Amino acid sequence: MGSDSDFPIMKKAVDVLKEFGVEYEVLLASAHRTPAAVRDFASGAEERGISVIIAGAGMAAHLPGVVASFTTLPVIGVPLESGSLKGMDALLAIVQMPSGMPVATMAVNGAKNAALLALQIGAVSDPALAAKYKAYREDMANQVMEKNKKIQEAVQAL
Repeated sequence: MGSDSDFPIMKKAVDVLKEFGVEYEVLLASAHRTPAAVRDFASGAEERGISVIIAGAGMAAHLPGVVASFTTLPVIGVPLESGSLKGMDALLAIVQMPSGMPVATMAVNGAKNAALLALQIGAVSDPALAAKYKAYREDMANQVMEKNKKIQEAVQAL
């Protein structure tokens, strides 16, 4: 992430990765103020065993694209709500990456979905992770059906 003020949103990704028992690294580095740190992190990520990078950025949101320029690993961009445009500038900056330099783009403040997409990518080559993710999805569906059951009971009581 490019700023410490991004952490409350990006922590949602950390929480998901912890829930699944997936190792992760967290780095505060700015595409504009600390470009060498961004380069070093991204260019060495694969050697450190990282398989996906999630980069959160607000406003001009250059961080995900700069990260992508230094690695061939998948990069997931999380546009963060900030400034007068409330994250729309970040969303457009990330989603409009030039041809040949893809960055998957989440919704504004979509750090949780970024982590889930990273898990899905990792699950392609990790059967144990795939099983955990499948169970997570099934649990989510079961929760919805339980809520529906309660709604149906409430409607019947009207």
